[in-house]
Amino acid sequence: MGAIRYLSDKLVNLVANLGTDRDKSSGTTYGPALMTDEELINAYRGSWLPRKIVEVPALDACRKWRNWQADKSQIEKIEAEEKRLGIKAKVLDAMIKARLFGGAAVFIGTGDRDLSTELNPDRIKAGGVKYLTVMTRRNLHPTELEQDPQSPRYGKPKAYTLAGTSIGMEIHPSRLMEFIGAPHPDAELAMGTEQGWGDSVLLAVMEAVKHADATMANIASLIFEAKVDVIRIPDFMQNMQDKAYEKLILERLRLAAMAKGINGTLILDKEEEYESKSASFGTLPDILDRFLQVVSGAADIPATRMLSQSPGGLNATGDSDLRNYYDRVQALQELGISPAMSVSDECLIRSALGTRPPEIHYNWAPLWQSTAKERSDIGKTTADTIKVLKDSALFPDEALSKAAVTLLVENGVVPGLESAIAQFGSALPEEDEEPPAAAPGATAKTITDAAPRSLYVSRAVLNAGEIIAWAKSQGFDTTLPADDMHVTVAYSREPLDWMKVGESWSGNGKGQLSIAPGGARLIDKFGEGAVVLLFNSSELAWRHVSIIEAGASWDWPEYQPHITFTYEPGSVDLSKVEPYRGAIELGPEIFEEVVEGRQDNLKEQ
Repeated sequence: MGAIRYLSDKLVNLVANLGTDRDKSSGTTYGPALMTDEELINAYRGSWLPRKIVEVPALDACRKWRNWQADKSQIEKIEAEEKRLGIKAKVLDAMIKARLFGGAAVFIGTGDRDLSTELNPDRIKAGGVKYLTVMTRRNLHPTELEQDPQSPRYGKPKAYTLAGTSIGMEIHPSRLMEFIGAPHPDAELAMGTEQGWGDSVLLAVMEAVKHADATMANIASLIFEAKVDVIRIPDFMQNMQDKAYEKLILERLRLAAMAKGINGTLILDKEEEYESKSASFGTLPDILDRFLQVVSGAADIPATRMLSQSPGGLNATGDSDLRNYYDRVQALQELGISPAMSVSDECLIRSALGTRPPEIHYNWAPLWQSTAKERSDIGKTTADTIKVLKDSALFPDEALSKAAVTLLVENGVVPGLESAIAQFGSALPEEDEEPPAAAPGATAKTITDAAPRSLYVSRAVLNAGEIIAWAKSQGFDTTLPADDMHVTVAYSREPLDWMKVGESWSGNGKGQLSIAPGGARLIDKFGEGAVVLLFNSSELAWRHVSIIEAGASWDWPEYQPHITFTYEPGSVDLSKVEPYRGAIELGPEIFEEVVEGRQDNLKEQ
């Protein structure tokens, strides 16, 4: 009879006891992870690693908060209501306590006497939300779990009772923003008051934290033993039986230490020996870094954020680690915080506005902040995409216009575009419109060939009269004429092919550009007496970058849109001038060759 072989997906070696009952690894099992509330509090208060593990993700999730999408007046009222209720601080406090204890909630106080009934947001009027109160799972004891699979709260508590009240006050879950620490895999396995809540985030990482803390403590203790002096004295132990010898030897060592401390020389008897032993710390930093990296991995927080250290390694920036971490925080916002605040947000909008406009919503502000160059590239790429699609004529203008609005808003290129479209419309400019007239004061020389030449690109200020009136009100006796007020976009002494510069991608269909009122406005002095109004414009900045990329030169450290309105400020104290904050209307781009000393011919009025 042939041998019978049993196939298995487990490696077994009877000679080495590998995979058998005698294998040491077969005795390894996972026990229950248990920490009392007192142990959690002691770890949080007494060690910086547990505190950071609890606080950092919660703080990052609330740091940038959210951007409401609505009319400006509505946004101001909603944000004022958020500030009155302190909702940002309350959510942060609840998230920290949820991560520490496993669960917490924010009670929505509306003044209702019966808290056991479901909260109906439609009944909330202006100012209807009175206060918000943070409670931990130690304050809220869940009742029985919902067993009806058709209920949206299946597997969750039907209600909560408030601990410490003699009457056992019952609170309906709709009146709470519930936050969970580490979700429990099976709610029915949770015991007592923990049922319906989660676990502390410290449970799974506490072993790694203890190893790191113990390593740091041992390294700190080793510092005191970094140098040990060893002196060998003949017949030392035998002579120590004599009390007089003991006294003499102690005096001998004292004198030897004193002599060494004074001049670095140690005087010994010929038969005595001296040796100094020093501990080596060469590999200890690497060992400690390994333990801290394990803690960062266990907490799912990059070392650059957890330890506040610079990325290590050749050409390392830490950007990928932070991006992955920020994606995780965004998932926490969208999958954890938003659902928990769904009812409270409905109450908040009604409490702020008195009604609930259906179009109002919010987006979580991105944690990753792109640079000015990245924002410029995104805006330019987005605009080029829209322009190519429009020029292709493959899509109806109305459909493309709506898609363009969505694309610009989602990429953050034009904030507030949705509300502006609702007010002014979304139609794309017609191709058969008349070309815009030349800007006031334009004296562009006619170019008849495509040879490279210097380039000066500017936009005339169409509402210069308003700026002149403002300047006069601030005490300036004279200003440049309205026809001479402009914004410089490019000033290249280096010759280049103008056709490579392309064209501006934004405007009102006539090549004109409007700068919205408000924003950062400053008064400064440039060069030899030029007083300018500084303002911000993403379109002008993007356009300037695109011209530079086409080969233009720029003789100044950076580009800042500005309007020169006078060269003769007189006795006006510029630090006391209130900047012009109204709209700025700019004409189409004017291409000219660079003319040195242009300002010498300007006359103020």
